Amino acid sequence: MKKTILAICTFFLLTAFNAQEKEMSLSLDEAIAYALEHSYNTKAARNDINSAKEKVWETTTIGLPQLNANVDYQNFLKQPISVADINGDGVDEEFVFGTKQNINASVTLTQLLFDGSYLVGLQASKTYLKISNQAQEKTELLTREAVVNAYGNVLVTENSIAILQGNIKILQKNYNDAKKIYENGLNEEEDVEQLEITLGNLKNQLNNVIRMKEIAYQMLNLSIGNPINTKLILTDTLDSLTETNINLDLIAQEFNFNNHIDFKIAENDRETKRLMVKLEQSKALPSLNAFMNYGTQGFSNSFTFFTSEQRWFQSSLFGVSLNIPIFSSLGRTAKTAQAKIALETADLRLEETKQRLSLQAKKAKNDYQLSIENYNTAKKNVGLAERIEKKQRIKFFEGISTSFDLLQAQNQLYTQQQNYIQSMLDVIAKKATLENALNLPITK
Repeated sequence: MKKTILAICTFFLLTAFNAQEKEMSLSLDEAIAYALEHSYNTKAARNDINSAKEKVWETTTIGLPQLNANVDYQNFLKQPISVADINGDGVDEEFVFGTKQNINASVTLTQLLFDGSYLVGLQASKTYLKISNQAQEKTELLTREAVVNAYGNVLVTENSIAILQGNIKILQKNYNDAKKIYENGLNEEEDVEQLEITLGNLKNQLNNVIRMKEIAYQMLNLSIGNPINTKLILTDTLDSLTETNINLDLIAQEFNFNNHIDFKIAENDRETKRLMVKLEQSKALPSLNAFMNYGTQGFSNSFTFFTSEQRWFQSSLFGVSLNIPIFSSLGRTAKTAQAKIALETADLRLEETKQRLSLQAKKAKNDYQLSIENYNTAKKNVGLAERIEKKQRIKFFEGISTSFDLLQAQNQLYTQQQNYIQSMLDVIAKKATLENALNLPITK
């Protein structure tokens, strides 16, 4: 029995351990594909599309036959009494009309024959569905950009940690050597203290970046739709992503605003405003409805409605209802005027969107080109800074250079290292921004 209990406990412990240690290995492309399927925003966008489809059907059913049933049961706890002088002798007699209980059941069929507002509403619901589909496309583009930035930030923290650890290792050795030299009376205490200050600052930076690393991983998990504490293993490196994201052909690519999702959304916004004008105008048209009703009634002083002796009295009715708007004290005219003004505003926004998207694409191309140039410069500068720092370190320990000169060389190196890492991230991020600005489709 004890062995069985132990085995069960071990099973659950291993299961819990495996659940906690669940890992995901992702390249950037895999992370994007995963996010398009599982991220919170894309799931919400799909729900909006499903809701829009239901809205289209809801609007469509307004023009389809409607069947409703109604059952009324009445039981007079105390029946009303009527009085009348039926004998003409001036004496009112009391009478009770009707039975104590009655049931009235009816079925009514209605059919909309014509309503201008319904026709416009049907068009509007289809436009709403189109807008929801376009919103999903926009969401996917923004999700791609968000995942690229989050993935890149994780790689930046990883590289920053490696660089800082390397710098601390070198600086720790320099500090230990300088301290021994000082103890032998061959240099000043200030030289040792200066190295100690720099070493302390680097350690603080490292601790901060290590903390930021956890946040960066959680942000990436959030962007792809994972629980934030899911363990991720990134298979792409910052260097490889930078090289693969350098594509000068993008800068030369022609921009066509007609294909841009933001322009399509603006066009549909204008279409909704146009339909609103038609809707207000259609409210001046007559509406025609037809209906058919069938009912049955039963009367009794006691509840005998389910017995075979109960008598039922049927009725049926057919009718047509025509509603003609005649005068609204110019209320409909005012609403139509407001709708036309909204349409004019939508035309202005559409034109503004054309200009903005063209300028946005031009700026994104410039920023992307600049990021590539900065990357090439930073790559060269970090090599130069490393050589300068190494020379100053040698001169310092040979006694022909001051601690101030070494400090300057070290700070320059650390700055160039950070610039280099940031330039790689900029190449990746600016390319994602340019792809969105050009509305390049996502490869699924």
